[in-house]
Amino acid sequence: MPTKDEIYKKVQTALVDALGVDDEEVTPHATLVGTLGAESIDFLDIVFKLEKAFGVEIPRKDLSPEDILTNAAYVQDGKVTSAGIAELKKRMPFADFAVFEANPQIRDFSNLITVSALCRYIESKVGA
Repeated sequence: MPTKDEIYKKVQTALVDALGVDDEEVTPHATLVGTLGAESIDFLDIVFKLEKAFGVEIPRKDLSPEDILTNAAYVQDGKVTSAGIAELKKRMPFADFAVFEANPQIRDFSNLITVSALCRYIESKVGA
């Protein structure tokens, strides 16, 4: 079972390889989209690299719960409702919702995935 530091290093390597960023840019608080510039196509490469590095399967819905974000019961006027946030928290316990909850705009959802959130997700998959 890898340590948290080993997980961080492997996640950092995967992000550097997939996004062409420098090691120093991959900090715990960096967001994959906002800070590191990941686009939807990049997530396929990131997931592939993480699956290979850790020997795990990463279902798409784990990191991109589109079924919630496109459901009228959970989204109104471009904002995620409290019911939607509750559902996202169940699905994504590794993410920090503090900032997002204050102004839950759909367009800001992608900033929930930080490097540290991704590490916490991997930790849950490998039992660290």
